[in-house]
Amino acid sequence: METKRLILFVVFSFALLLLWDSWQQKQTQTELAITNSDLSENQANVFDSLDADSIKPAYQLESDNKIIVNTPLYQAEINTIGGDIRKLKLVKFNNDTKDGLYDLLNDEMNPLLYIAQSGLIGKNLPSHKEIFKTDRLIYETQGAEAIVPLVFENEFVRVTKSYVFSDTDYQIKLITRIENKTNTSLEPQIYYQLLHDHKSAEKSGMMPTFTGVSYFTDANKFKKIDFDDIDVQKPFTQNANDGWIGIIQRYFASSWIIPGESPRQFYTKRLSDGISSAGVRAKLSTIEANQSVEVNAILFSGPQQKKQLVKAARGMEFTVDYGWLTFIAAPLFSLLSGIQKIVHNWGVSIILLTLLIKIFFYPLSASSYRSMAQLKEVAPRLQSMKEKFGDDKQKMQQAMMELYKTEKINPLGGCLPILIQIPVFIALYWVLLGAVDLRQAPFFGWITDLSVKDPLYILPILMAASMFLQQKLNPKPTDPTQARLMMIMPIVFSIFFFFFPAGLVLYWFINNVLSMLQQWFVNKQIHAAALKKKGNG
Repeated sequence: METKRLILFVVFSFALLLLWDSWQQKQTQTELAITNSDLSENQANVFDSLDADSIKPAYQLESDNKIIVNTPLYQAEINTIGGDIRKLKLVKFNNDTKDGLYDLLNDEMNPLLYIAQSGLIGKNLPSHKEIFKTDRLIYETQGAEAIVPLVFENEFVRVTKSYVFSDTDYQIKLITRIENKTNTSLEPQIYYQLLHDHKSAEKSGMMPTFTGVSYFTDANKFKKIDFDDIDVQKPFTQNANDGWIGIIQRYFASSWIIPGESPRQFYTKRLSDGISSAGVRAKLSTIEANQSVEVNAILFSGPQQKKQLVKAARGMEFTVDYGWLTFIAAPLFSLLSGIQKIVHNWGVSIILLTLLIKIFFYPLSASSYRSMAQLKEVAPRLQSMKEKFGDDKQKMQQAMMELYKTEKINPLGGCLPILIQIPVFIALYWVLLGAVDLRQAPFFGWITDLSVKDPLYILPILMAASMFLQQKLNPKPTDPTQARLMMIMPIVFSIFFFFFPAGLVLYWFINNVLSMLQQWFVNKQIHAAALKKKGNG
């Protein structure tokens, strides 16, 4: 097997692995299924009827008074209908055009519908459609937090929803206090849900990223549900004693978390064409006559930063989804983050991480380059064989194998070491694609955002040039067809790199430069050894 065939095999294998990895990302989404519910049939019907009038082509949101909350992390808007969180602007993150704060939750439906709701199930209890009262319409942080109370009251109950916004993390605590004003007991249920249209607010160019429902339990671990599956299949329910459910997208996540261990049921529901809800409901303890009960929940809504995710709930770190190579990707990101804390530049961190990876794989890479260098040295003899044997491929193959045996050349030696490294490259690919820290992170000069494509296309051009130069270090193919194919490969790959995030292209470019230097050094060694052998001969 000629060197170029080996290289083609490696490239083809790498492409197949990338495709398979993307398929794996898709297949990790859980199948929708119906499980036994802890709710009585009557209670379930009550819950299902809450949005029954909304299952129509156009979803309608009612609006009343708007409560504005300003904290160091959020600019929030709460509507007195249901006490819904209708808008969340992240103070520390800009939108894609950098001309305003990032809209994570938004009720305007153009371009996005994404809100957080909660309510109670039971007779005379307020759902997310009831009107709550408030004494103020503007709240600011006082001390380390901002507390926003909303009250619903009728002749039967008094329900107070108190949102607690923290200055230090992206956990919004919701304390629901239910006071029974009757002479009979109440057996309410509570639910928390997120509404989302079936679009993504974060695009990733040509590379697929997931936007949809996710949930986690100790029993089932991390699962994903595609919005399209909610449209075409039966609603999903899953009983559990722990865990959370939410919406994930590239860089950001929102999840409802019921702390501790207690029975709960996760669910999804199609509300209209292109709009679904995902949430959790749970039974509360019986509230005796003239008694009250408090229940706590947490809405995490913010960036997928590991420290914040781990702090929020068990399993939240999996919302940064590296797929089947998480066991490699997670340590790589930790190493990348550690380097960034020292150099304070994510572009420089990528360069240094690439250097460390090259050092780690130096023995394998050297073996690969040594094999290719040996093939380059015997390339003239292979060309002579081709001219000698012409179209007799059998004799040509026999002569090649004899030559490889005599010169102690392993034709697969240039292929296998590279294949071993491919999982690391794929893992780093997902790290650079999914790291929110790289979002709008500058490198230098014209590269002001490592998460989007190079605006001047300089890095892709340099990448293409490095691929052409690298070809010069490899043995020339004896087959003219292979030679032409190898000449156009840099052009084809460069077209793809024109649309890749700058951080990913930077990694590949630096990797290519380091590979060329190593290959040049090995070629020089092999050539010197060949000359010495000829001189001794």
